[in-house]
Amino acid sequence: MYANVIVDISIEKLDKTFQYRIPEELTGEIDVGMQVEIPFGNRTITGFVVELTDRPEFDVAKIKPLIGVVKGSVSMEAQMIALAAWMRKNYGSTMNQALKTVLPIKRQTKAIEHRMVRLAVDRNEARKQLALFESKHNVAKARLLRELILEEEIDYSIVTQKLHVSAAVLRGLAQKKLIEVETYTTYRNPVGHLKSKGYHLTLNEGQQAAVEQVMKDRAAGVYATYLLKGVTGSGKTEVYMELIAKVIAEGKQAIVLIPEIALTYQTVIRFYNRFGNRVSILNSRLSAGERYDQYERAKNGDIDIMIGPRSALFTPFSNLGLIIMDEEHEPSYKSENAPRYHAREVAIERARMSKASVVLGSATPSVESYYQAKLGNYKLIELKSRAKQQRLARCEVVDLREELQKGNRSILSERLFELMQDRLQKKQQIMLFINRRGVAGFVSCRACGHVIKCPHCDVSLSLHNNGKMVCHYCGYEEAVPSVCPSCGSKYISGFKAGTQKVEQMVQKAFPDARILRMDFDTTRTKDSYETILQAFGNQEADILIGTQMIVKGHDFANVTLVGILAADMSLHVSDYHAAERTFALLTQAAGRAGRGDLEGNVVIQTYNPDHYAVLTAKEQDYESFYEQEIEYRQMLHYPPAWNMLVVMMTGEREELLEKESIRLSKSVQEMIAQDHSADPDIASIHENGGTRRKSRIALIGPADAQISKMNDVYRRVIYLKSADYNRLIEIKDQIEALVNQGSISNEVNIQFDFNPMSGF
Repeated sequence: MYANVIVDISIEKLDKTFQYRIPEELTGEIDVGMQVEIPFGNRTITGFVVELTDRPEFDVAKIKPLIGVVKGSVSMEAQMIALAAWMRKNYGSTMNQALKTVLPIKRQTKAIEHRMVRLAVDRNEARKQLALFESKHNVAKARLLRELILEEEIDYSIVTQKLHVSAAVLRGLAQKKLIEVETYTTYRNPVGHLKSKGYHLTLNEGQQAAVEQVMKDRAAGVYATYLLKGVTGSGKTEVYMELIAKVIAEGKQAIVLIPEIALTYQTVIRFYNRFGNRVSILNSRLSAGERYDQYERAKNGDIDIMIGPRSALFTPFSNLGLIIMDEEHEPSYKSENAPRYHAREVAIERARMSKASVVLGSATPSVESYYQAKLGNYKLIELKSRAKQQRLARCEVVDLREELQKGNRSILSERLFELMQDRLQKKQQIMLFINRRGVAGFVSCRACGHVIKCPHCDVSLSLHNNGKMVCHYCGYEEAVPSVCPSCGSKYISGFKAGTQKVEQMVQKAFPDARILRMDFDTTRTKDSYETILQAFGNQEADILIGTQMIVKGHDFANVTLVGILAADMSLHVSDYHAAERTFALLTQAAGRAGRGDLEGNVVIQTYNPDHYAVLTAKEQDYESFYEQEIEYRQMLHYPPAWNMLVVMMTGEREELLEKESIRLSKSVQEMIAQDHSADPDIASIHENGGTRRKSRIALIGPADAQISKMNDVYRRVIYLKSADYNRLIEIKDQIEALVNQGSISNEVNIQFDFNPMSGF
């Protein structure tokens, strides 16, 4: 066996590994992530094992043996490399891609240095020297000593700029040992400008019980994964903060994951009020220097709590005790780049390595997490009422088909318009949520609500620019009809309404209203989220219009009306998560209303008022939604009932890609045929639509990807479904072996995605 070793953890050096032979006496002792001693030139240095292999990369006679394992060296780097190896195995990628994910610092940026000038002698000696300088008319030296006798320590820049003392004079005084110039490094602090208002809150009975359950398990040495399911406004954040306080009291550290940068501002303010400067943040809006410094502060133990999106999961805390994942149902926790990991699964693995607890929180847990809780793999904790006992907002559903029949073609229904007028007169605030930025890809009838679906996969067909509708799971396609196949109406088309268009319409309807818009276009700059949310929180605007980012986690006491303008836009995307996403978004949006003392109203506008996702969201009834959704997933063998592996193939030559995708599909069929534990209930489905031998793995495709060509690169997909996740990993490993052996053209690139969160 051989070990591939990196000698430097800095990102630029990751591409360069050195191979060493594992001597017989160390066989079985070497593992990925270990720090080892290696011969390097004429000296012995240490490095980290990033991969074990039985394939020598060059002449065996020239490969030197490892010297040994560095004893007692369970460093942060070792744990992170082991985590990268786990991700590489479970999600499919190169080790290098996995390493660059868990060690995300691109390069060390220039540190900020401060210099201080201080007395090196006592005051009596300084006064004698001052008298001497004054007698000799050494004006600059005398001026400096006079100030230092008063202050003892002065900033270097003040000495040179305001006291007009030159660097040469300072050097001379330092040589005489009268003064010292001390240089120290300071770290950039992205939350340094915040002022703590203190923490004045007592947990209610439900919140206290949730905290006690986790802490009781920890005291017994049980580090479990908990699903904290609490209705909107139930005070999940207070539970998080109390758990963190207790874990920090044990000398441990905590990571708080949030789904969007938009949540950072309000979340951080609440944590900062309680924990002060022991908190920091990571997000993509920080400069390279700020990001680097946060990792350094974490490594040095200067902070105990890191808040941020999924990349914060790799904060180099050496004594991690708790990982919290707020709004755990959010799809942004799934990486879109290789390795396509899900932060929830990686959090649980990192917690296992660190003996830490994991708390997954949501008002609308993902179907996957609730399924695991039902199986007993996660411990379920519920908060069933709002923290301040406010009533949940009153929710109404408006049928847009009826609005069309009345002749109302506005984006605002009569009921929503009437309620908006009322709130504006009362000086209360309104949030208008549009379910998706830009253009939705499904085709629907505005007269009857009919959506055109794939006859084979029960997902909506996606509208392509060539006038065809395509299923992105099996490749089925048909032309866009000119009239509705259900009712014969001519009002059939793709739904088009973006936030900008909504803003213009609302401004026209209410010319005196002060309107803020929050979407991708208005939040491009570093502080734009904070600026918009602060302005709305300070009641500088009456109406906030936005996409998903406005409905998650924000708490505005004066918001008494939430309008959901296009519930259908997420309901009919070409994705088996569509109903789940819609239910979560509608419930989260409804939860923004009535969080203060005033009662709230929610208006859901939809062409599908009878869909179970809409009806259960109206009642905020998660259990009813889950029961219907899991039945659908089980019936069609979708996650979490089964697991899914997407094999994405890309290439610049369309004919070659098609040929290689068919060849790979046949190779996978052979792998499935070798599987003797066949399940008689499911057949393999192939590109010609035919059915072959019965197997516990379903194979679908190959078919064109959702976007079949991007930047002149063609894309094809193969789907595999199995109840056994490990069997899919084995298939992935076998495909990788085929690639390494050259069985697939090197002009074709292959990537993997397990249990995808969006269509391909």
